[in-house]
Amino acid sequence: MMMLGRTRQVFLRTFRVYVADSQRISQFSGGGTSLIYEEYGDPLKVVKQIDTVIPQQLKDDQVLIRMLAAPVNPADINTIQGVYPVKTKPPCVPGNEGVGEILDVGNKVRSELQPGDYVIPRSTAFGTWRTHALATPSELIKIPSDVDLATAATIAVNPGTAYRMLKDFVPLTSGDTVIQNGANSAVGQAVIQIAAALGLKTVNVVRDRPSINELKQFLTKLGATVVLTESELSQ
Repeated sequence: MMMLGRTRQVFLRTFRVYVADSQRISQFSGGGTSLIYEEYGDPLKVVKQIDTVIPQQLKDDQVLIRMLAAPVNPADINTIQGVYPVKTKPPCVPGNEGVGEILDVGNKVRSELQPGDYVIPRSTAFGTWRTHALATPSELIKIPSDVDLATAATIAVNPGTAYRMLKDFVPLTSGDTVIQNGANSAVGQAVIQIAAALGLKTVNVVRDRPSINELKQFLTKLGATVVLTESELSQ
């Protein structure tokens, strides 16, 4: 866990610069950057940054995207390490989630997507850790452009998982109570918010920590009914 935390901190610092750079590169500059790994291993050792060429002329079915934001998830780190169940064959660009703005579209795409539209990948292993990407419409999902970037970049995986957890196993109706542990995880936070919108109560268990009061307040503001630590639960 310490290694994962350090890895994420390093990559998050990298992406603050990486995303800022992408927003300074114009559609017609002809160049971008990408993170890539050519073998599985420690992300701090195997991931490198390379320059990429942005085509000046798109094929009829192509879409040119400028990536605006991409998170660093544990699944991304595990994929690079080669231990994630869904494997990609190197060399490839890491990053499963992200949001981008369409810069240009091919002639056969104009009826579906337009420059300025915001899009997210339709499937995992798209490779979002880059300034620009080429895709076809079938690989993308258009989303409203007024969604904030942090939400848009992380909407595809954890909220969907939380929704299915609440809908696929036991029929729930307004007033029912859901109990979950790991409630401060990304999925846990989504469970709290979706449950509140559905009229469900939530009992949320988290690990003890020095900042537990701040965490409890944060989860309560999201809509949590009760927040308990593991030690409080065992009393």
